[in-house]
Amino acid sequence: MSIIVDENTRLLVQGITGREGNFHTRTMLEYGSTVVAGVTPGKGGQDVVFDVNGKQLSVPVFNTVREARDITGCNATLIFVPAQFTPAGVYEAADAGIPVIMTISEHTPVHEMMKCYHVARQKGLRLFGPNSFGIISPGKCKAGFMPHKYYMPGPVGIMSRSATNCYETVMMMSACGIGQSTCIGVGGDMIPGSAFVDLLPCFQADPETKAIVLIGEIGGSEEETAARYIKNSVTKPMVALIAGKNAPKGKNMGHAGAIVGADGTGSAESKEKALAAAGVHLAESSGHIVEILKTLKL
Repeated sequence: MSIIVDENTRLLVQGITGREGNFHTRTMLEYGSTVVAGVTPGKGGQDVVFDVNGKQLSVPVFNTVREARDITGCNATLIFVPAQFTPAGVYEAADAGIPVIMTISEHTPVHEMMKCYHVARQKGLRLFGPNSFGIISPGKCKAGFMPHKYYMPGPVGIMSRSATNCYETVMMMSACGIGQSTCIGVGGDMIPGSAFVDLLPCFQADPETKAIVLIGEIGGSEEETAARYIKNSVTKPMVALIAGKNAPKGKNMGHAGAIVGADGTGSAESKEKALAAAGVHLAESSGHIVEILKTLKL
């Protein structure tokens, strides 16, 4: 078992004819993911042909998400369009009833993302990002742009606000023979479609996941909210890393959501204190995460 995506996931790529959408569609096909459709308004009726491991694979392009869903039965979508067009892509996917929506671009307009968040909740859909690297269940499905060569199937679930911190952690884990059940890019923007607390029940219920890694960062209160849930509802061992301890207050660092308020809100200290009180193992680096996982004897 895995969470969110698996071998039954039928992927749609919004923006498949663009540079990024086209490139990453090919890498997903190379991994073995099932990409059944793409959407680019005005280019419906075309096919995009990919050379994958010596074979020619064709993905049909549609003008609308609803048309793609009705014809292909796609049940998850990746939105590879610039930030200013991401909200429109989310609305269209939500209106078509796509149950899993992943947004890739960073700096999606905050007020628009707030609307997207509520639309997805009202319709009972899962929204990820903005600024998500996607989701991968190793050996089953890659939906995103993560470097899949570092991933291997195993018992550790990972959810991360940072793509590169997650990649580094996974690379070190796999080098030590510690595989992953599902890795989720929560995204680093201010308004995430799905926060850590939304994913914890899924990992807790997944029999393949024996331990959970949370990779957070300064800014917002996602980690504190997750800590309250962990304390009462999570029985699996957890490890957490909070990036950005040395960031100055009031200055944006990296991600759009990585900013500590002048009053200390969103600081690494606040997050670590809450997580430690919930019984979570705290790590100082990606390497330290792996060392802690080794002690858990998964």
